[in-house]
Parts: sequence; C-alpha cells; structure tokens
Amino acid sequence: MYAVIKTGGKQYRVTPGEKIKVEQIPADIGSEIVLDQVLMIADGDAVKVGAPLVDGASIKATVLAHGRHDKVRIFKMRRRKHYRKSQGHRQNYTEIQIGDIAAK
Repeated sequence: MYAVIKTGGKQYRVTPGEKIKVEQIPADIGSEIVLDQVLMIADGDAVKVGAPLVDGASIKATVLAHGRHDKVRIFKMRRRKHYRKSQGHRQNYTEIQIGDIAAK
C-alpha cells in the first residue's frame, strides 16, 4: 500500500513505516500530525485517484526531528566586469515517519 501526498508545495510517494524529510512543519518532536492532502492511494490493484484530493483520506505521521539540509552554494559572475557574488543557503526540514494510511 502506498499513497501520494502533497505538503510544502511538493509531492511525495509514501508507504507505512517510511521516513521522509519534508519542508518544515511547525510541530513538536514526538507529536503526531495528520496529512490530509492525499492525491492518490493504491492498495494492490485498487487505485483511488483524487480530483484533486481523495475524499476522506488522511495519513498519520510522527515528527522525528527538525534540521537543516546541506549548504547550497550560489556563485554569480560576469566575466570582464569585475562582478562576483557568493551566497549560501540552508533549507529547513522536518523528518517524519509515516504511520497509518486511512481511506474511506
């Protein structure tokens, strides 16, 4: 059984027991959250596709940790113009473990 969910502007294919890193969610570590933006649920040959969301479907997940990804280097340069600019960025994330996938 798996599902496709949408959170933080991105889509993820999840299965029960899987650990994924999603965009930061304001929740305490150890708390249980409910992800209700479910786009698709598949259980063997039975597939439910929403338009755009599957009605009555939800996924329970547990917050494991908060953190920051590795630094992404940004370097801009214009040749022969004496222009150089260097920046860095670290995106925040929340690591969650997928629990129960529920559908009506």
